[in-house]
Amino acid sequence: MSAWRRWQDWVVVGLGVVLFLTPFAFGETAMAVAASTTYILGVLIALAGLLNAATRQPTGLEIVPALLAVVLFVSPWAFGFTAVTALAWSAWIVAILVVLAVGSLLAMQNRRVMAS
Repeated sequence: MSAWRRWQDWVVVGLGVVLFLTPFAFGETAMAVAASTTYILGVLIALAGLLNAATRQPTGLEIVPALLAVVLFVSPWAFGFTAVTALAWSAWIVAILVVLAVGSLLAMQNRRVMAS
């Protein structure tokens, strides 16, 4: 599939942006650790999605957003912000959705390889 056309990459970019905006939407910007985590991981996930969207052929970098999603999923426990429920739940939900989007992309690529 050609560059800039895989919907999964754009979903990952959108989820990264949503994650970045979550502290503003829920008014949790004063929670420094939680907000910083969502800002940083949101930007990294969005950039990883853009990088994958820009590539024409599978390069192995498709797994990067999934790895960032795993870090995002454990971050509420690792950084101690499970009590900030809006940001913790946002982290968990976005992480699961990113993994699903990347998994869909990898499944689609495997299907294309097996068909050819």
